[in-house]
Amino acid sequence: MIAQHPEREQILLENVLSALGNPLRLRIVGVLADGGEHTCGSILDKPVSKSTLSHHWRVLRDSGVIWQHPHGRENLISLRRDDLEARFPGLLPALLNAVRS
Repeated sequence: MIAQHPEREQILLENVLSALGNPLRLRIVGVLADGGEHTCGSILDKPVSKSTLSHHWRVLRDSGVIWQHPHGRENLISLRRDDLEARFPGLLPALLNAVRS
């Protein structure tokens, strides 16, 4: 079972910035920026333990950065681009530009 995602109005800037202050989570957001849904295991190209990934998914989900929902035996993850842009216009493009630089 996946915990509750925050509503758009509950997404706080300090939580988003704290979540994205971790280089691995920022890299995850860079991958999710393609707009698609990804399985948990398909996002990173280097090995990371399942427990570590679960922690990162929870931080990103609880801060309002990602959507995560079950699909069969997998969880699909996508970026909450519309919600982040509505709450903090221009923040996501600035962060993504920094990741690509």
